[in-house]
Amino acid sequence: MKKEKDFLMSNKAKIREEAKKLNPIDNLMFQKMAEETAFCEEILQVILSDPNLKVIDTTPQYVGTNLQGCSVILDARCILSSGKQINIEVQKADDDNHQKRVRYNGAILTTNITDPGTKFEQVPDVCIIFISKFDLFQSNRSLYHVDRIVRETGKKVENGFEKLYVNAKGNDGSVLSELMEVFVKDDVYNSKFPITSDRKRRYKQTEEGQKEMSEIIEKIRNEGKAEGLLEGRREGRREGRQEGKLETLYSLVKQGLLSLTEGALQANMSEESFQNNMNKIFPIQ
Repeated sequence: MKKEKDFLMSNKAKIREEAKKLNPIDNLMFQKMAEETAFCEEILQVILSDPNLKVIDTTPQYVGTNLQGCSVILDARCILSSGKQINIEVQKADDDNHQKRVRYNGAILTTNITDPGTKFEQVPDVCIIFISKFDLFQSNRSLYHVDRIVRETGKKVENGFEKLYVNAKGNDGSVLSELMEVFVKDDVYNSKFPITSDRKRRYKQTEEGQKEMSEIIEKIRNEGKAEGLLEGRREGRREGRQEGKLETLYSLVKQGLLSLTEGALQANMSEESFQNNMNKIFPIQ
């Protein structure tokens, strides 16, 4: 009993240490900070160079559904007073095709906020802001606007879908670069961004904030273990059903009720493999 109690205490201490290492660039802390509309408003005013910008609603971990494919959980969906909808995504690892990710997330958000029967002229404007720790375009800039350009004329054209890439690596001396330092560096707080700095300080330095972050980490881990156990059971059932199906096919072929060709076809195997496996279960006398 004492060993179990010591283990639980040790595990909680490790989780607490992990929580202390989190920064706004980490999904867990960003989503928690994004619960406050004022935080999203402050960073969007900087990113979009609009000190008068107003955010009227924020939804952290907004679920965008797609009945035909992969649904997504967006880090934060913001609605501006102008009616424009913005998806903010944060990403630490350069381990995927993030431009296609932005494209997909924009499409999912657009379809989820557009009512059936809406005329194309009335489709809501959407902006995707991708905040990363790495410089996706390797030009030492903190901000990249990716526009639609007519190749033949070089003219910029609009369709209501805006894409901005922000990163913490491109140090160009801008105010945005300073904001990104707050996002990625443990000991950096900046009075130019009071809400962002205060929220970060709460989750990194106060007992209450660290407890909240630790509970989130622990909950996610427990859910992951439960899901892993459930998936293992599902996989076991699938394997059991597959094995049962194969044994039935082997038996039917062995009894002459099904040809070798038909059995192999239904098992999605070559005739040679089917024959060899069948002989292992029903050895030739």
